[in-house]
Amino acid sequence: MSFAVLASFKADYKRLSASEQDLFKAALRDFIRSCDRYAIDPTNAWPAALRVRAVENAPGILEMTWSFSGPDGRATFEWIRIEGQLAVRWRRIGGHAVFKKP
Repeated sequence: MSFAVLASFKADYKRLSASEQDLFKAALRDFIRSCDRYAIDPTNAWPAALRVRAVENAPGILEMTWSFSGPDGRATFEWIRIEGQLAVRWRRIGGHAVFKKP
């Protein structure tokens, strides 16, 4: 699975604390495995712990939530193609505020 990162995601990520970055990196391992399964069969279910779902009023954008409190941890992404292969483009990361401009 390939990944692309928007400048907004990079800026958001830099604002996260070291512990928030570590929580995201830990969730990322499961996310990558799930993306690989999705690329083979889009009907595969996402792990419940990642709570992947569509963002309301933002067609084509999905969210992943890895922490609901202490701190609130969410990231938005979309499916794209890189060199013909399915890939993820990370858009935003942080708390619930990322939904203002997902």
